[in-house]
Amino acid sequence: MGFFDRLAGKKTSSSNPAPSPAGAPQAGDPGVATGNILPRLAAARACLDTKDLPGALAIYEEVLAAAGDRADVLVSISGDLGSTGHIASIIELIAPRYDAEKHGPATGLNILQAYLAVRHTDAARHVLDILFELNRPELEDRLHGFSNALAEMIASGASPIPLHGAGDASDPAAAPPAVAKVDLVSISKPIWFYGLEPLAEKILPPKAPRIRRIAFAQLALPGAYPDVLAAQARPEDELGRLSRALPLWFAETFYFSPHYAPIAAVGILHPPGDGPKRPFIFGAEWTTENLRQLCDSSSGEGLDYIFTGALRQLSGDHELILRVWEVKKFRERKQFLVRWNPSTADAELGKLHEQIRLFMEWTPEKSGLPYAAPASPRVWLDTLGASLGLFLAEKTLLPKEILPSLAPTFNELAPHAMSTASASLAWLTTLHRARALGLAPSLAEVVLSPNPVVAEARSTLAL
Repeated sequence: MGFFDRLAGKKTSSSNPAPSPAGAPQAGDPGVATGNILPRLAAARACLDTKDLPGALAIYEEVLAAAGDRADVLVSISGDLGSTGHIASIIELIAPRYDAEKHGPATGLNILQAYLAVRHTDAARHVLDILFELNRPELEDRLHGFSNALAEMIASGASPIPLHGAGDASDPAAAPPAVAKVDLVSISKPIWFYGLEPLAEKILPPKAPRIRRIAFAQLALPGAYPDVLAAQARPEDELGRLSRALPLWFAETFYFSPHYAPIAAVGILHPPGDGPKRPFIFGAEWTTENLRQLCDSSSGEGLDYIFTGALRQLSGDHELILRVWEVKKFRERKQFLVRWNPSTADAELGKLHEQIRLFMEWTPEKSGLPYAAPASPRVWLDTLGASLGLFLAEKTLLPKEILPSLAPTFNELAPHAMSTASASLAWLTTLHRARALGLAPSLAEVVLSPNPVVAEARSTLAL
């Protein structure tokens, strides 16, 4: 789905003005008295509806000269201009008059959306800062959503759209330059399972009649990169991999419970034009508006819970905050906070894994492949991250050139490959994809689990 794809800026019409409707008040009528404002605004809207922008602007100038300090007047004018696609006029006519303390947030939101629609990021950031300074709790979720949209726009590197000379929005030849888009990829089964579909009944557990649907969203990395766009163009580093691998790990865990149907959601950036797709970096935590967008998508339909969070690296240590959201009321139910360094990673991540299972009343499925938590979560996360990258490259959702070297991952996993059937299957499917893409390093033979399913998987993959 198109994630955060809220703003489709329309262009100012350049068609010939149509005559105003018979009997409608005309620009140039006698001065606007206080009691005559609403009829004049209605007359201006009638002009907009008949594509007479100059006539509407003439009326707006009269109204603003008489009542430009009224908050309701600015809201009405900016709303009508925006709904009819005249973004430039909002910026030129309303933005210079706007005073947040005097006029309130509604007009400011219209101005903010106008600047975002034409990709004027500096001006949008300025208006966003002003709106945050109003300290209105009821606006926080919405403003954080706009903050995410602005961050994505900046990361895309798209150029601003000129305010004038853009042509009519209905003219395909005058369409605005392509803009970046962020899609969510939903992983609904353990990432290492894909490729083993013929063995599904022997690997995947059945589900109970009544299940709870749960999503684990890619983690945000606030302040991790001075240049997010440049970071997205490079092979993923440790933070980037963890931001995707942790949701995959939790989703995999809950797949092996009869009471849950999980998904992991990760972002893919589509740059403007025909540029190669990139792994997306979320610069800010998900807001309730973002959660609603996920729930409104086909993959998010019927969700009961969503896990979101943020990952930071501070002086070599990692800090992770996870939030559990109850979808029915869009309220935060629980927070988990964990810190680790290289020497404590396995212990602290193992504790977090156990705490989440206990809080969500997770119970293991007794049929299918037996589930066991990994002895080394850190190695397992690297394996899941590598498997995801190869899966996305195989599906042409990412260029294989963006993937980091796989040798460290295989070297780390090799001593653990026989520890569980899942680890052995992950070794096989990851190796199979790496070879298919021409990315497999030279490897010595490893000992795998004696589980019969592993032997069948090896045969299925011709390894």
